[in-house]
Amino acid sequence: MNAAVILSRKKRPLYLQIKNIIKDRILHGVYPIETNIPSEPQLETEFEVSKITVRNAIKELVQEGYLETNSGKGTKVIRNTSASKLSTWKRFTEILVEEGHRIQKQLLRMEAVVNEEGTEPYRLFGEQCLRLERLYLLNDAPYIHYTHYLTMRRGDIELTDLNAQSLYGMFEERQISLANFRDRFAVAFAPSSVESILRVDEKTPLLKRSRYSYDETGEIIEFSVGYYNTEMQTYIVNYDV
Repeated sequence: MNAAVILSRKKRPLYLQIKNIIKDRILHGVYPIETNIPSEPQLETEFEVSKITVRNAIKELVQEGYLETNSGKGTKVIRNTSASKLSTWKRFTEILVEEGHRIQKQLLRMEAVVNEEGTEPYRLFGEQCLRLERLYLLNDAPYIHYTHYLTMRRGDIELTDLNAQSLYGMFEERQISLANFRDRFAVAFAPSSVESILRVDEKTPLLKRSRYSYDETGEIIEFSVGYYNTEMQTYIVNYDV
């Protein structure tokens, strides 16, 4: 069951927003390869849009090679890997989906926040930034908790943009180029609130991943902290030498 979707009716065409949401579900295995996506009437009801809006979204995904339409047989998923401009590597979620897993996202909270002095978000973004919390479920079980901090200096980033689609997909769509990533990995205890969400015992060692994302000018765009319950599924890091 997908969470309620909030579409922005101010800036971007609705069909592009729906296209990106459907694409994100394909990439995360919600709509598995070789199966049909929901029917047009179902999508019209879910997104509260017209038939032509849904058809335009599907048309885009057919042109990009994700979907195939067959008269009387529905619309089938024929590809579930991305052609992301952000990286030539496979995303971790793509590897899980290829192995037959299903990844779902739950938006827990998104808001503009005032950062506490001395914290990493304060050092990176100053007094204010956007904060987004998401829970990733692996086959319906809580697996990863992520907190993303985003710059408020980009006027084209809206909270509604982050409701349903991939964060990095939204960056691509907004033509915000991420030229450099820096990841830090550690074994750490999560905050008690995160332990509760992930349903792990108190003081359970978890994989902690901190990511810094920069644009081509070196400006910090995003800082995120994720906690992974690797007892459920091993996290994979591949290096090219």
